Parts: sequence; structure tokens; C-alpha cells
Amino acid sequence: MDTIIKPRMAPSLALLTLAALTPPHHEVTLADENVKSLDLLDCPDLVAITCNVDGAARAYEIAAAYRRRGIPVVGGGIHVSAVPDEAGRHFDAICVGPAEALWTDILRHAQSGTLRAVYRSTQPLRGIDMPIPRRDMVRPGDYLYTNTVAASRGCRFKCDFCYNSCDYVDHRAVNRPVPEVIREIEDLGTRHILFIDDNFIGSPDWTRDFLVALRNTGKSFQWNAAVSADLLNHLDLLDLMAETGCNSLFIGFETINPESLVSVRKSQNRVERYEKLIDEIHGRKIMINASLVFGLDHDDASVFRATLDWLVSNRIETMTAHILTPYPGTRLHKEMLSAGRIIDTDHDHYNTSHVVYKPALLTSQELREGYLWMYKQFYSFKNIARRLPKNRRQMAPYLVFNLVYRKFGKTTALLARVGMLGWLGRVARRIAYQMG
Repeated sequence: MDTIIKPRMAPSLALLTLAALTPPHHEVTLADENVKSLDLLDCPDLVAITCNVDGAARAYEIAAAYRRRGIPVVGGGIHVSAVPDEAGRHFDAICVGPAEALWTDILRHAQSGTLRAVYRSTQPLRGIDMPIPRRDMVRPGDYLYTNTVAASRGCRFKCDFCYNSCDYVDHRAVNRPVPEVIREIEDLGTRHILFIDDNFIGSPDWTRDFLVALRNTGKSFQWNAAVSADLLNHLDLLDLMAETGCNSLFIGFETINPESLVSVRKSQNRVERYEKLIDEIHGRKIMINASLVFGLDHDDASVFRATLDWLVSNRIETMTAHILTPYPGTRLHKEMLSAGRIIDTDHDHYNTSHVVYKPALLTSQELREGYLWMYKQFYSFKNIARRLPKNRRQMAPYLVFNLVYRKFGKTTALLARVGMLGWLGRVARRIAYQMG
């Protein structure tokens, strides 16, 4: 299960991007409550808050504290964009959708006292508008990693449970210029890169051009990314990934039940092709982090054992499990709300580890207990041993993640509490990837 390490994994690129978009005559301060207590008695001219659904209640509290003192507050982020009517009640202004084209207008209007209630981009986001984030504002010791890079925004798919199904989203993949991404990577000063794109192969042609450019730098990198399961249609990209230092791919398999995939419009996934995809990835000495969702309408109590057996038999290196969560604003939430299936409206519980709706073929207790059972069984010593990678090069990163982050995660989290997270990240990279 996740510990306090997760919210300290990396800084918010959203806030660092806003800082990069802010003209230099403004003074910008970054405040992240995940790593340091907030000073709610400070006196900024403008406050900007970004939040996900499970942080929304706290974001509204922070906004209220400033607004009571007459300090204007702008809200943004995925939750605000997904439910603008709700969020608009808690901020002086909200930003719906990408902020890149709107932020300078928001600043200008705030300075003149003419803030509008809603800012909504009317033009598609362009890759050229996405600047390199202001990483100089971050203290590396506060986070496990600061080497996160977003090369693109969005995803061409529109699955029901994903925010891409929200009304506000222009879900086309938008990529930054290849030379700009290469420059950002080189400026990081590390050879280990974590790409946090929604889908690293959202635009396959761009990904191909980028990987060729990365190879042409002549430098050795180690990197991880998230991709869609249709990677099997682009084996030349998989070859380039292996050639340029890809260590692990996060893939949303979601379920091994074909009917469940159809029920949430996950059209890019084909269960009958999963094992071929796994073989192709493993054959190139790349590990897999399988993302799975439990509680879909065709899931019954047998889904947990069947999924565990499938993961172990395919030697899947790491697994991230989720309880199906109908995020407010998504197509799934609208359908469940209309059917009277939403049983919990506490935003704090919308973090994929609570049951907030009525499952179809399981009780809420069966779903919650099955989810916990999956984590305990998958990361048991027995199954860690059974899933050991065949390739020796993968052994160190495999053991670091399975033991240090998952099996003994609570112990590891103690290091975070005493400010040693940056040190832990460096040690983990050195052990796992033989690099500093």
C-alpha cells in the first residue's frame, strides 16, 4: 500500500510550470503542504492552488483562509476543471483546462483588480506553449525524485473512468517540440528520467522522432514511462525504447476480463494480446508495472485470484492496484450518479483505495478486502520470489521496488519524515541503475 512517500514522490510540475510562465517582475513562492506546513498568515497579492479530487476539501479550506483576509485565490488542476460549478464556489477565479494560454491574463487581471470568475481556454493547447518548469524553486531533499519530465499532455483515448471523458477535455495528445524536451533532459544533470506523460506513445510519430533524437545525443540514459497497451502495434518504438535505456513501462492493463474492458470503453486493450505484449517487452529486457482496476461491473469474487495467478505466471515485476473510482466529472461518475450507485461523496475517499459506489457483482466489503488481499499476496515474499526477473540486469531495480518501496514501505517512509527523501532517491538510483 502507499505510504507518505507517494505525495512526496516528486514536486508538482503544474505549479512549477505556472512559475515559469510568470513574468520576472513578479515574486513567486512555492508552497507544498506535502513537504512543509503552510504559513496561512503570509500576505501574498495572489494565491494559486492546484488540486486533485482527494485534496479538494483541503484546497477549499486553504482558499477560505486567504479569502477571509481579502486575498484573491485562483483554483486550478484536474478536479477544478472537471467540476467547475462546484469549485467556482470556493475560489475568486477558476482556470478550466490548460493554464498555459490563460495565466498571464489571470495575473494581469488580478493586478488591476478585474479578475473574472472563470477562465477557459478557447484554443487547443500547443506544445510550443508548454515551458520548461522552474525546478530551481525546489529543494531536492524534499522529494524522492525531481527528475520528472512531461513531454506531452493528454491522451487520444477517452475511457469512461478517466478524466479524459470529462466535458472540458480536448483529449488529443499534444507534444512539446523534441529539441525543447532534449534540452530539459540535459539540463537536469542526471541520466535517470521519469516521464510522467499520460501516454508516452499518444502520438507514435512524435515518440519515434524523440527517441531517435535521444539516441543521437550520444549519452546514456535510464528512463521509465507510461504507455497504452496498443504498444504492440508499434514494435519499432519498443526497439527504440530498449536502445535508449528504457527500464520499465507502466501499462494500464486494467483487467483480464474482456467484458469489463468493453464496459468502460477501453477499446485499445485486447486481453488476448496481453501475453504477446508482455513477451515482447520482457524480451527487450524491460520491466512492467501493471496498473489494474477492481470492481468493474463484470468483476465477481473470482477476479482477485485469477488476476494474481495471471500476474505471477507472467512474472509481472510490479503492480499498482486500484478500486474503481468514479471521479466527479467523468462519464463513469455521471452514469453511476444517474443510476443511484454513488454511496460516498467524501472527496477524501476518491483516491482509488475506498469503495464509493455500489459494485454490481461484489459487496463493498468483498471489493475492499479483495483489493487489500491483492497487495498482500502480490508483494508477499513467496510471490516476490516467484516473479523474479529472468534477466539479471533487472534484478536490482526489481528488488529495490518490491522490497524497499512496497514490502517495507512503512519503514522506508521513516526516512521521509526526517528529511532524507532526496538521499534515498539517489541511493535507490545507484543501486537499481548503477548511476548517481
